[in-house]
Amino acid sequence: MKSLLSGAAVWIAALWWGSLATVGFYVVPLLFAHLPTPAMAGTMAAKLFSAQTWVAVVCGLLLLLNIRSNQVPALIKQWKPALLFIVSGMLLALLLEFAVAPRIVLRVDLRLWHSVGTVLYLLQWVCAGLTFRHMLLGRKS
Repeated sequence: MKSLLSGAAVWIAALWWGSLATVGFYVVPLLFAHLPTPAMAGTMAAKLFSAQTWVAVVCGLLLLLNIRSNQVPALIKQWKPALLFIVSGMLLALLLEFAVAPRIVLRVDLRLWHSVGTVLYLLQWVCAGLTFRHMLLGRKS
């Protein structure tokens, strides 16, 4: 049971990190390179980033539920460092969705809010990557 749950956690963390990398570093730049106008690309990018928020939240919740379902003290100790990364990544995703994205969509001080959004997205990517790393290392031990 322990290996099955930790195996699922690795896949969930991989999905979270990989989806952030794919959307942010591959798909969105392709939109701006290939769609006829930046406005069209921006509209589509906003939809993709919004969908990505919910992927992050679901992955984070599944990881937290996985931790909760493993109430063995040794497992809790093993997972504790990952809790910070999971919760931080989820909070960054929600902050980006509900505080930053609306300002970008409304084009309020676009340069500032786009920069803030980029930093929050990168920090979320780092949190997801550190979670994934922790899950991989925890599985090997």
